[in-house]
Amino acid sequence: MYIGPYQLSNNLIVAPMAGVTDRPFRTLCKYFGAGHAVSEMMTSDKTLRMSKKSLYRANFDGELAPISAQIAGSDPADLAEAARYQVANGAQIVDINMGCPAKKVCNKLAGSALLQDEDLVARILDTVVTAVDVPVTLKTRLGFLNGHENIMRVAKRAEEAGIAALALHGRTREDMYLNTARYSLIKDVKDMLSIPVIANGDIDSPEKAKYVLDYTGADAVMIGRAAQGRPWIFREIAHYLQTGEHLAAPNIQEVKEVLLGHLAELYEFYGEYSGCRISRKHIAWYTKGLRSSNEFRQNMYKVESTVEQYKVVEDYFNNLLMHGEIMSDVQVEQVNLLETK
Repeated sequence: MYIGPYQLSNNLIVAPMAGVTDRPFRTLCKYFGAGHAVSEMMTSDKTLRMSKKSLYRANFDGELAPISAQIAGSDPADLAEAARYQVANGAQIVDINMGCPAKKVCNKLAGSALLQDEDLVARILDTVVTAVDVPVTLKTRLGFLNGHENIMRVAKRAEEAGIAALALHGRTREDMYLNTARYSLIKDVKDMLSIPVIANGDIDSPEKAKYVLDYTGADAVMIGRAAQGRPWIFREIAHYLQTGEHLAAPNIQEVKEVLLGHLAELYEFYGEYSGCRISRKHIAWYTKGLRSSNEFRQNMYKVESTVEQYKVVEDYFNNLLMHGEIMSDVQVEQVNLLETK
């Protein structure tokens, strides 16, 4: 698959997720076989561009190409300036966010709220595409409200504007992340367009990835929440698509090594205070479903330093290994189902 002149190594893409898809996470997912990753969204608001959070999000140092920076906002001129800024900062692809359903984003008529105003959508697409000399992609949803899906018009207009690829989440903004993703409109969009279409939403297993690719005819799949605490999902999907066979789930020793390595990268990237706090959610995702993990997490949340946090994680996994803990992804999913009942 190509995005503009850039050939991706495969058709598995890491979804942009606010507060998750930072450089350490993108790098880890690429290590495990993701062919591409999009940064977490960065606001087009100039007054916030130099904030500490924005600078972290715009850090692409040493990242494997192609580098894709996602921007969010509602003013065409501001978005065009943000696109130029990110290109100067090292971005080789600019992605426009018209899919985020978060209230604080939609209240500013950004993210998926833009789908309510197709004229504004068109102005944004035209302005950003002409503002930079790199490929511009679009991530969006089926529409704003159920029963009023307008993705066919938006997708066609995006292609006419020169958008290089379209990532489509199979829900409306009204759905948020509830209900189940719908793929029929993704299929219709793919049938209509000549640019690459990327299917997104509820892709959480090798079988689901193959089903969505086969059903929609999409050029790639985009994986988000299923990669949280499970970056090896890209390795598993790539192997299944190539061979039709499943890889063995990582054992506890490998999970330990991956998590500790991820923590070290987070500490170096964010520093002592933020590194410790940002790492907590990742630790929770990696350990969900493991023996005594709830008790472990409650104690882990109380730790205030990176040194102590690293040690309690290491001790927890060493204890699992000492007791011969073995848990496959299937077992983890079974435990998670029980926990939610």
